[in-house]
Amino acid sequence: EQDFDLGRVRALKRDKNSFFWIDLVAPTAATLGELGESLGLNELAIEDALKGRQRTKIEHYDSHLFVNAYTARFVAQTDGKRASSALASDEIAIFVTSNALVTVRDDEGFDIQKLLARWDESAELASAGVTFLFWALLDMIVDSYFEVIDRLNEYVEDLEQELFDEDSTPVQFQQETYRLRKSLVMLRRVAVPMREVLSPIVRTDPAVLNGKLMPYFQDVYDHVMRVADWTDSLRDLVTTLIETNLTIQSNRMNLVMKKVTSWAAIIAVPTAITGFYGQNIPYPGYDQPWGFWVSTGLIILGSGALYLVFKKKEWL
Repeated sequence: EQDFDLGRVRALKRDKNSFFWIDLVAPTAATLGELGESLGLNELAIEDALKGRQRTKIEHYDSHLFVNAYTARFVAQTDGKRASSALASDEIAIFVTSNALVTVRDDEGFDIQKLLARWDESAELASAGVTFLFWALLDMIVDSYFEVIDRLNEYVEDLEQELFDEDSTPVQFQQETYRLRKSLVMLRRVAVPMREVLSPIVRTDPAVLNGKLMPYFQDVYDHVMRVADWTDSLRDLVTTLIETNLTIQSNRMNLVMKKVTSWAAIIAVPTAITGFYGQNIPYPGYDQPWGFWVSTGLIILGSGALYLVFKKKEWL
């Protein structure tokens, strides 16, 4: 239902044989306060849900759990040669009571239809009550990390190919690696703290949750650990790409310097010979035709010899 009458919450709460979910988008303090009074929610948790931009965390209260989490979604941006990577995160505050799940969002960025589809797909677990709703929500949040990191992994592979592409400019490569590294840092910031949320659930089995689904929470926890490890691996790989790129650029610069130095040495031969024969004093061949031919031959032989030597050493 939309525009649900919160006055019905007390009656729903008293029905121990049913469970329900309430989703609030940018609620006012009065609206959330009314709901909190009906469900017995802690005022500190309500305050955190209203303020937003809280750290990822789980808090245990006598009658409920409060979880603050972030989803991640990939945003493609067209920039020059190909799309670049960027991340957007959506904050969601979650209240879990014995028979109610309440989600609080700042905007419509969170894909609520995808969450409904997830619940429909796992309807056979609905007998676990609100624990089923809570598990599917956390599972969807963690799955969003996998979707993002899969795409980021593709970008890393593209960068590996681009690393040895002669057409790629150093500035372009550096911009792409910076954006990718920034995205990985942002993903790690929202994903890794989820371990602190799931670990207490798995180890303490809170009273408001149905213990039958603990193996499912353990599976979500394992997924979070995989995301954390994968994120760290990609960050290390991007760092390696940056260092390799710098090494390649340095090697290319050394090659250019070799070529420049080699040509400078070759040019120095005719410069030296013509300078010698340009003196205003008598020398062997002075004012004689054969002197011109001797100097020309020396220039050709000297320059040719240096060219062959440098070519053999692969300096040219």
